[in-house]
Amino acid sequence: MAKTARGRFLDNLAAALVAGRWDRRVMRAAAVAAVGGKPRWLAPLIRRVHAAFIDKPHFGRVRAALEQDEQLIRAVAADGPPPVVRVFVPPAEMLPPPAAAGPVELPQLPTEAAVAEWFSTDPGKLLWYADPAGRNRQHPPGFLRTYRHKWAAKPGGRSRLIEMPTESLKRHQRWLLISILNRIPPHPAAHGFRTGRSVATNAGPHCGKAVVIRFDLADFFPSVSAARVRAIFRTFGYPEVVARLLTGLCTTRLPADVWNARPNPAPDGSDHATWQRLNARHLPQGAPTSPALANLVAFKLDCRLSKLAAALGADYTRYADDLTFSGGDELARGSKRLATLVAVIAAEEGFALNHRKTRVMRRAGRQEVAGVVVNTRPNVRRAEYDTIKAILTNCVRHGPAGQNRGNHPDFRAHLTGRVAHVAAVNPARGRKLWAILDRVTWEAHEPAAR
Repeated sequence: MAKTARGRFLDNLAAALVAGRWDRRVMRAAAVAAVGGKPRWLAPLIRRVHAAFIDKPHFGRVRAALEQDEQLIRAVAADGPPPVVRVFVPPAEMLPPPAAAGPVELPQLPTEAAVAEWFSTDPGKLLWYADPAGRNRQHPPGFLRTYRHKWAAKPGGRSRLIEMPTESLKRHQRWLLISILNRIPPHPAAHGFRTGRSVATNAGPHCGKAVVIRFDLADFFPSVSAARVRAIFRTFGYPEVVARLLTGLCTTRLPADVWNARPNPAPDGSDHATWQRLNARHLPQGAPTSPALANLVAFKLDCRLSKLAAALGADYTRYADDLTFSGGDELARGSKRLATLVAVIAAEEGFALNHRKTRVMRRAGRQEVAGVVVNTRPNVRRAEYDTIKAILTNCVRHGPAGQNRGNHPDFRAHLTGRVAHVAAVNPARGRKLWAILDRVTWEAHEPAAR
């Protein structure tokens, strides 16, 4: 968006004030050069700005101070902004992260060149990965595209799109995840994709409640636009040009041919909203950076829903796109009103509910949160436990080869993952399954179980 004359004037004046030492005489000389004279408001303004900061501040803080200086704004409004006589370029610098986030140590990346050096990557190659012009989707399917696409079947005949970055792009994303995103704390209500959190910690607050109400966010990752991702990087101090570059590395647009080849398209066109999200730059489901960024973008959503829950005497957690409230009889009576409020808040925060997946679960029936039963304590379904136990027992008795009916490429790792999930939710049951798994005789070439 083109800046107004006032905006250009304030940018240039702020850049002039921080161009040299934090000394009033130096500041005055630069400001006089910037505006081409000594208007009456200039000397008092420099005194006010100099007194507001003990040490030389970042450009952004000075720019904000000028925007909020009532005397300067009145003078500019009365006489019009002075012309820019000498151009001062704002320094390439980062702003400190917001104080509310607590102590956050992030890499200092004030320029695109600094980003390329940080990634140990050629700047041209980095721009290819970030794809600011959106050319990748225009290439024919093949090695020129930086994402590979797969439609994974879901229950009910629908499919979920997996957008997998190439290995080289994925390495950059993992480095960004480790060095930046994992250092920024999400809201405490978020339990998915966080170290020390799990489906079990997500389920814990909802055990033994009169009612558990679960909502689902539709198209969780595609709903997160590039603009919202860029706002995260800007909030934590990265300059606009750097924020755009980092955003490009974490977002993508779906090629039209991939969408047109989707299985089971909705005959009534009800999937058009999904195409609109995928057609714009969005978080890809399949990139290592997407879960952490989605958690950070959903921070305000979590804040508002946590406050709503507290007002209703309820508990609230979120595991990825799964929103869960639980409480007593008052919450049960107000479940319809809660559903309306959650839908409104989600919409205001850029998300939408999948109303078909809303569940109101009372104590008399099974209460389940993200696959964990919570009627009394976190647990797995009895049928799931019995199925895993039967498969493991048959592996012991007859060998594992004949039990891999799902044709898993690494059946041992598959079973190990299922047992680990049970153990995380119910350690006692997990120990029983580990004991059976340890008795399975595997072929010599198969990888270790744990």
